Amino acid sequence: MEVVILDDEEQVGRPGADAVAEHVARDPRAVLGLATGSSPLRVYRELAARVGRGELSLAGCRAFLLDEYVGLPVEHPESYRSVIRRDLIDHVDLDPARVLGPDGGADDLAAAGADFERTIAAAGGVDVQLLGVGSDGHIAFNEPGSSLASRTRIKTLTTQTRRDNARFFGGDVDAVPRHCLTQGIGTILQAGHLVLVALGTGKAEAVHQLVEGPVTALWPASALQLHPHATVLVDEAAATRLLLRDYYRETYLGKPAWQGFLRPRPRPAT
Repeated sequence: MEVVILDDEEQVGRPGADAVAEHVARDPRAVLGLATGSSPLRVYRELAARVGRGELSLAGCRAFLLDEYVGLPVEHPESYRSVIRRDLIDHVDLDPARVLGPDGGADDLAAAGADFERTIAAAGGVDVQLLGVGSDGHIAFNEPGSSLASRTRIKTLTTQTRRDNARFFGGDVDAVPRHCLTQGIGTILQAGHLVLVALGTGKAEAVHQLVEGPVTALWPASALQLHPHATVLVDEAAATRLLLRDYYRETYLGKPAWQGFLRPRPRPAT
């Protein structure tokens, strides 16, 4: 796991976009995993700026969303299909028809989860997956107690998560759906490269647990320790609980310029 501590949250966008751009440079058909929420916004803004300057094209890429609320109409402004369109797709050359998410409106949610898994596999798997982390350590909507081997399925959102997300629903906790369809931790761990962004003191304990704590379902993000290629991008505020933060700074500053974020990953035959 590579931990990158940056001076402030405004600096997170560049290395996050670098990680995506390196995958796209290697394969213009790269499969992207997209997260919603506030954490990846600076990465998306930097990607949009590069596309606007002609330095990057996402036109050949496919993308998959991590999760979707159950029962929220697709056209609702806070459905994750609407959010990702607003935050990224409208600002880059990524074809909206090639961006898919779990079907939270399906009559058979179990079948919808299995179908989503098959669609990801048919695309050759996700090359680079962007992630955020909740204050309780959840990734996607895998709340504490989630199986580390879980696949795309329905989950019940905790009261804390619904409170955290109420800001997107006018502060009304009751307007936040109680259920979601989410990629499982096992699904996420199959991506070739995981890039997690965490900002602010409210994420400091979760960052400490995911990087330095035991691997445990109590802190679902700690499963990233099991992945061979995970990058964690944090600002100084989110790094305050890291015991080895001086070491992480030292190793990043001493990183060879040629190394970048990319590691070889053979794509499955399709």
